[in-house]
Amino acid sequence: MKAYLLVFLGGGLGSLLRYVVSRSIPAGSLGSPFPFAILTVNVLASFVLGAVVGWGMSRSGGEEARLLIGVGFCGGLSTFSSFSQDTLVLLHQDRTGAALLNIGLNVALCLLASVSGLYIGQKI
Repeated sequence: MKAYLLVFLGGGLGSLLRYVVSRSIPAGSLGSPFPFAILTVNVLASFVLGAVVGWGMSRSGGEEARLLIGVGFCGGLSTFSSFSQDTLVLLHQDRTGAALLNIGLNVALCLLASVSGLYIGQKI
């Protein structure tokens, strides 16, 4: 039961932060109608998850942190469905270049963030 509560609490906090970021960086802000908010939360979640995994690799008892932060918080913060929807909207608007840029940036930056988080998490 404790595991479910940890995932629930983390997920709620992650979803709340995603909402705050999406309100702070609405589509069309920063001088471009590009989905920067979803890119931001996906990269942040990838970094945090990498750090949690890296931190937990060398420690016992990291299961609670993994559930609260890795599964709950990062799961609530990141959003593949919104990334997919944003990409489809860009394609529907005949903005193929922006759609491909969205795909490329999400994949490349999230992988880089995950590796960076993993490295930092192992050093903590």
